[in-house]
Amino acid sequence: MQPNNQPLVIAIMGPTASGKTKLAIDIAKKINSNIHNVDSRQIYIDMNIGTAKPTTDQQKLVKHFLIDLCLPSEPINLHDFQSIAKASIEREFREKKLTLLVGGSGLYLQALIGGLNPPAVPPQDFLRNQLYKIHKTERHKLLKCCDPYSAEKIHPEDSIRVIRALEVFYATGKMFSQQKNLKPTPWKVLELGLNPGNLITRIQHRTKQMYRNGLIEETKDLIIKYGNDLKLLKTIGYGEARSIINGTLNYEEALEITIKRTSQLAKRQKTWFKNKHNSKWLNDDKELSEALTYIYEILG
Repeated sequence: MQPNNQPLVIAIMGPTASGKTKLAIDIAKKINSNIHNVDSRQIYIDMNIGTAKPTTDQQKLVKHFLIDLCLPSEPINLHDFQSIAKASIEREFREKKLTLLVGGSGLYLQALIGGLNPPAVPPQDFLRNQLYKIHKTERHKLLKCCDPYSAEKIHPEDSIRVIRALEVFYATGKMFSQQKNLKPTPWKVLELGLNPGNLITRIQHRTKQMYRNGLIEETKDLIIKYGNDLKLLKTIGYGEARSIINGTLNYEEALEITIKRTSQLAKRQKTWFKNKHNSKWLNDDKELSEALTYIYEILG
């Protein structure tokens, strides 16, 4: 396939609460496209409010793929997601010549548009359980010993990625960072970035809305269905809601911690996208018109 005939992937990226879902839906309606989710938590069934998953009404406006792929008790790794997502995108290209990717999960986006080729190491349940028993600080020190590069890139609070890097090292004897080879993607890619100036205010507002919309009740349901030890309950928002349920935090304390953790995540995401991607950053007041201008320039 010649480059000028390659299908177009439009990737909308940015930190959490930056407005990616709304912009993606507005764009999709204008260019008659569907949306592929690239959020590492929205792939899980029953995790809706705490992941800011597109609502039922939003999903009726535009068809979304790669949402509700699996149960929280049966998590998939990056390699699995990449395989599922690429197959879904290719199916889309057989009907249309373009699609939208939307998400704030940097590694997941890189696996689809950055040529990242993650190692195909299946979950090592026994090892994971042992690693979860180690304090996060000590766990990160362990990673620093066997894979300094990954330790530098992965925040100590990101238990899932720290454990995955350790899991890959122990399973293969090779550093996780050395196995993530880059291969060029077979698509044209347009990266559009959101980074609103009022991001902290947006995070505060959305977090309060999540709690009002039933985050605690959703967390209770997850505990009933999958158990109090479900690993994904460590996710921002769910962890604090579980602490309310368990009686170790009150409502106001949990809300404050969730806002703080979300703000820290957003800061890390912004650093990632600026360092790892060549995105066209959109103006706060003209994001839709600017995005469409960039898209139409490529489509002709």
